[in-house]
Amino acid sequence: MAQHSTTIGMHLFIVIWFGEIISVIGSGLTSFALGIWVYQRTGSATDLALISLFATIPRIAISPLAGALVDRWNRRSCMIVSNSGAAVSIVAIALLLAIHRLEMWHIYLLTAISYTFNAFQLPAYTAATTQLVPPQHLSRASGMIQLGQALAQLISPVLGGLLVVSIQLQGVILLDFTSFLCAIFTLLLARFPDIKTTGAKKLGKGSLLSEAAYGFSYITKRPGLLGLLIFFAASNFLLGAVSVLTTPLVLSFTSPAVLGTILSISGIGMLVGSLVMGTWGGGQHQINRMFGFMLLGGLCILVAGLRPSILLFATASFLFFVGLPLINGSTIVIFQKKVPLAIQGRVFALNTALAGASLPLSYAITAPLADHIFEPLMATNSPLAGSIGQIIGVGPGRGIGLLFIIIGILTMITTVVAYQYPPLRFVESELPDA
Repeated sequence: MAQHSTTIGMHLFIVIWFGEIISVIGSGLTSFALGIWVYQRTGSATDLALISLFATIPRIAISPLAGALVDRWNRRSCMIVSNSGAAVSIVAIALLLAIHRLEMWHIYLLTAISYTFNAFQLPAYTAATTQLVPPQHLSRASGMIQLGQALAQLISPVLGGLLVVSIQLQGVILLDFTSFLCAIFTLLLARFPDIKTTGAKKLGKGSLLSEAAYGFSYITKRPGLLGLLIFFAASNFLLGAVSVLTTPLVLSFTSPAVLGTILSISGIGMLVGSLVMGTWGGGQHQINRMFGFMLLGGLCILVAGLRPSILLFATASFLFFVGLPLINGSTIVIFQKKVPLAIQGRVFALNTALAGASLPLSYAITAPLADHIFEPLMATNSPLAGSIGQIIGVGPGRGIGLLFIIIGILTMITTVVAYQYPPLRFVESELPDA
């Protein structure tokens, strides 16, 4: 009977996972095509950045309440509502585009609405995975979820560039809407098992605000999980700096076409890492796996900044993205195993909020540092041209290269310091499974 229940749970998860992969790829196509449409019409990088801002702020603001509601409601219903709300927002953009009334403020507003619904999606999906998948298969399920994101990163820029020319933005949006319908259809087919009423089920019950705060209270009482959350937020801050500086660094020594090729290579690396997580990611020692690949990531960032070399940067980027799904997947699995299912919505929403909040902060600090401090420091005849400049070179992009080296070193130092914290290092063995 237990084996039968395990098989059914895995089958349900695979059905839902397939629909979510289609939806993620569709959303990636729209994001890419909409970015092209906006930039072609406005020529403004600020307009593009504002779209990202309006996508980020709602998730940060609403995630704590969304997590509490996910724990109150049926996770399957939450995912259906989330996909439906995002689909309606996409259709609204298509309709405004069709009647030639689409303005930038429409895009900002509808993006904010779409990502408000999206704030429910990730905690509901992650908690639903724990609900359906047996503990011994959570690592493989996490790898499968990371695989969907890798496919979107790999496919969306290439396919989106072709589709925006052949079927234009309206056609791409129609495909995205169809992908949402596919995800909703698979969810309607699935029937989640009931959560058994236990003491854990009653954790944190009260008003909506008190339930939202309970997720944070639960984590703070467990030093290992709190340490993991802080480490995750700090690492996300550093990696956010890398993401915003990658394009200007690469374009300082090569063409946009080569940049696109490097991004595709990164997507292949992420695909490989997801497959590794899905096949090899079982068992204990998730925390050691996370630490090991974070050290590798820091080293890759450092190497990427050393010289203006396409081969060096592409290799470092590939290896970095191989490790990324293993870092994210291992972190998720630890929380899935150590946090009771009844409050996982709140805990994963808290993770989303902290990760989302660290990115705008990283962007705001890093970009001015690169433009006004590091680039002038590494210009020809600058104060550092005769010392560090002899090693990494001088001129455009070399200041960002130096910043990459520093970020890589800080990433490795942060990892080593975190490893020295016993509650975090032994979180899998010392903290009982929920």
